[in-house]
Order: sequence, then structure tokens, then C-alpha cells
Amino acid sequence: MKEIRVLVACGSGVATSTVVGSKVKDLLEANGYMAKVEQRKVTEVEGIASDYDLIVASTRCPETGTPTVFAISYLTGVGTEATDAQILEAASKLDL
Repeated sequence: MKEIRVLVACGSGVATSTVVGSKVKDLLEANGYMAKVEQRKVTEVEGIASDYDLIVASTRCPETGTPTVFAISYLTGVGTEATDAQILEAASKLDL
């Protein structure tokens, strides 16, 4: 199976994206996917989105055409199951 390239974006590309990125990688790998997760600032998303299969962001990011999941729940702890489901659904739709 091909590796899913995931872009995790937050305001600074460091703090919250580290937490979110770890959760996304663990979720995907626990469900049989190989995942390469990279962290970036949300301001960089528009220019690099086409290099990724999935974008997971802790803040609103620009519409790019790449499947995107808003994952603030990974920071608040509220609604994480729904976010997990959205990420897994997006992964299942990828042509890997």
C-alpha cells in the first residue's frame, strides 16, 4: 500500500500541529495505512497542498481541492471520534 502524505497545519507550524500530527499518524497506522505526516504553517498550505493527499488542520485553512479535515477536536478533546471518522473516510477515498 502506498503511503498517505498528510499535511498538518496550524498557526505556527510547530506547537499544535505536533499534537495533531501525532494523533493523525497513530490513527492512520492503527487502521492499516502507512502515513507520512509533515507540519507546516497554515499560511503555507495554499502553495503546497497539491503535494499532499490529505490536509488536517487545527485552524481554518484555504480551500485547495485537497481533502481537508478540521481537527480542533484533537486539542479540545471534544468530538475526537467524529474527527477520527472524517480522517478515515478521507483516507478510504484516496486512490492508493
